[in-house]
Amino acid sequence: MRDCPKCDAVGPIEAGLRGPVCIAHASVTQQQHDMPIAPSTYYAALQCPVSAADRADAYLVNALVDLFVCNRSLYGVRKLWHEMRRAGHVVGRDQVGRLMRIAGIEGVVRGEHRTTTTWREERAPRHPDLVDRRWDTPTHPDQWWVADFTYVWTLAGFCYVAFLTDVYSRRILGWRVTTSKTTPLVTSTLQQALFTRRRADSAFTATGLVHHSDAGSQYTSIAFTAALLEAGITGSIGSVGDALDNALMESTIGLYKTELIDRRSSWAGRAEVERETAYYVGWFNTTRLHSSLRYLPPIEYEAAWRHAQKEAA
Repeated sequence: MRDCPKCDAVGPIEAGLRGPVCIAHASVTQQQHDMPIAPSTYYAALQCPVSAADRADAYLVNALVDLFVCNRSLYGVRKLWHEMRRAGHVVGRDQVGRLMRIAGIEGVVRGEHRTTTTWREERAPRHPDLVDRRWDTPTHPDQWWVADFTYVWTLAGFCYVAFLTDVYSRRILGWRVTTSKTTPLVTSTLQQALFTRRRADSAFTATGLVHHSDAGSQYTSIAFTAALLEAGITGSIGSVGDALDNALMESTIGLYKTELIDRRSSWAGRAEVERETAYYVGWFNTTRLHSSLRYLPPIEYEAAWRHAQKEAA
């Protein structure tokens, strides 16, 4: 028996939100927070204190949810496991799965729908296929670039989003959003990719670089071919009728649709798509973990390669 610090009552004392109080004051506090608890429940809880394991799980769940939210609420078990390890938490993969179930969170799942956005111009001359689906061949950045575009339905009509990705680092170097799928969509994406590299390295040259795409009319046009020649880039076009002729770029676009576009029921228009795509690309390049890059973000993977080159020199 102890005195309640609030009313000097003598009787059983409960653990209130701000220290020990009598049962009467504890009941008032519980009702204020819409959590009425019977006195018997309190005494029953005293017989079953929180274990050290449960307390540790609670802290880990909080850390897990924070990382989940910081990564746009997209990661599943595998990537959250690597993210937790990067954050310094010693956890196992199955443990992460159990903590995710406790928190009631789950990663986004990619769909299986496919939509055609490019049309082949059968009479246009095409570059040979220099890639031949050998996506693990590049040994350094700016060896192979791949490009493609997709559509996004908005309340103001369709808009089209083009991407250009470095095969080695999976980094998105260029992207554009327009309301028409004409040649300027893909040429401006190429120009942005070149500017991205030149901004980081004034001595950058694209000579010898291979640009790979599907056989869409935009990529076989005279204007786009001239842009490649002007930059010193060698063109490459996937084989017609091959479902995997540009699989790596289609995979990147699939992630973009799953992790950003398909998570909303509707988009207002081009401006909104452009703004959110900019945020997504920034996160994709600097933060998102990639299983093919030893669970590193693209920019960090490129930095590791450059550091290794300096060490070797």
